[in-house]
Formats: sequence, structure tokens, C-alpha cells
Amino acid sequence: MDTEAIYKALANPIRRQILQCLKDPEHFLSADECGNDFSRGVCAGHIEKIGNLSQSTMSNHLSVLQQAGLIQATKYGQWSYFSRNEVLIQEFLQHLQHSL
Repeated sequence: MDTEAIYKALANPIRRQILQCLKDPEHFLSADECGNDFSRGVCAGHIEKIGNLSQSTMSNHLSVLQQAGLIQATKYGQWSYFSRNEVLIQEFLQHLQHSL
């Protein structure tokens, strides 16, 4: 677990909002081209609508979260699906409880 990468990822409010929305995928129920079956995770197209940001900016936020290990990406066809890494999130929360 790279705690510094996690702190950096969590320092940005958009990235925290992405994690919060991924916690409850029903937030993304608007149906569009990548569907609303969340068994694989949430389609990048859904996530991009969160902050009215450009695709490249949102892609960068997702990359930072993924490099920190907070989210996982799965490719299915032409789509990328993202989900939270709950195991790592719980480890980080335990780390915080013991270190602060």
C-alpha cells in the first residue's frame, strides 16, 4: 500500500467525489450507450458526467485513483469499467486509525 499516493489521490475533491459515487453505483442510473448493469463496475462514460470536466481531465483523475490502488479498471469490449478497491480502502482506514 502506497500511502503517499493514496493521500495525493484523496487530496482532490473531484477524486473523492468519484470514490463516493462509485460506492453507490445506482447514482449512475441514467441509461446510455454503456448501459446500467454495474456488475462489471461503472462505465467511464458515466463517470465523466460527474464534474462537467473534459474527458482528458477526468481520465487523469481516474488514472491517479487507479495508480493509488483505490479503484480497479476492467476492459469489456470498447468500454472501461471502474470499481472501488474495497480491500485497499479498508486497509488504508485501518492504517489511519493506528497512525493518527
